[in-house]
Amino acid sequence: MKLSRVAAGTALVLLTVAFSVSRPHAQAPAQSPDPNASYVYEAASVKPNKTASQGSSIRRFPGGRLQATNMPLRALITFAYQLQGFQLVGDPSWIRTDTFDIVAKMEGDPPPVMPGTGPDPHMVAMRTLLAERFKLVIHRETRELDIYALVIARPDGKPAPALKPTTQDCEAMLEQARRGTLPPPPGPNSPVVCGTRGGPGRIDVGGMPMVTFANMLSGRVQRTVVDRTGLTGAWDFAITFAPESAPIPAPPGVELPPGDPTAPSLFTAIQEQLGLKLQSTKGPVEVLVVDSIERPTSD
Repeated sequence: MKLSRVAAGTALVLLTVAFSVSRPHAQAPAQSPDPNASYVYEAASVKPNKTASQGSSIRRFPGGRLQATNMPLRALITFAYQLQGFQLVGDPSWIRTDTFDIVAKMEGDPPPVMPGTGPDPHMVAMRTLLAERFKLVIHRETRELDIYALVIARPDGKPAPALKPTTQDCEAMLEQARRGTLPPPPGPNSPVVCGTRGGPGRIDVGGMPMVTFANMLSGRVQRTVVDRTGLTGAWDFAITFAPESAPIPAPPGVELPPGDPTAPSLFTAIQEQLGLKLQSTKGPVEVLVVDSIERPTSD
């Protein structure tokens, strides 16, 4: 699974082995580890990264192994607790700039988790690692904050024709991923299969429920987005808009197409192309407050 760092924070995308999906965030509260399934790393190496590289990655390998390269500590916390950056508060500035390399292994080979159904085992194990190696102490609070509601914009109460019910069977795809029998990943111009593909000013979606799309938008608009469309099932669609920030650095060997500066804003594109809109309102937002954290000692 690969992640790329954004200028003002880090957008996290969890890619399980040969099966790519957007990491859901923000709408669901941070979850505690399942007491009936104790996932911890039986061995882990944590080292500061001093390369000054711009790229960051976190990859899952068979056998319960995980490798994070040049990852900001703040990004590791939001990964572990399924948060957007705006939901983490009280953190010291150094966790945004200091990056780390982590190689870790848990016992067995736990399968990936379908987005929106709970934390992935590696997220749970990362929580324990952060507490042990970085002395991370946190608590949760619920605060009344500005949010957006994703609602139907069209007078007829229907989405735009470009928003189509999916024909993909993503549950079957996940089962294939668990068995390791998936075909090679699709190319950059192929239709998205049970996941998302994003670039400057474009989002392509395949087999995604509206609640997951709302969660994904939270990272784009830096505010919690709740799904109030009433649309059930999963959907396929693409949306193009004017980039509002610096492009996300691409992995080595990958060239992202330039965004169209004449395209509409993200808010306008959602309404014109999908028949939906982001409606400003207020609501409870769970945040994670950092009480204390320390730089780790060298291995």
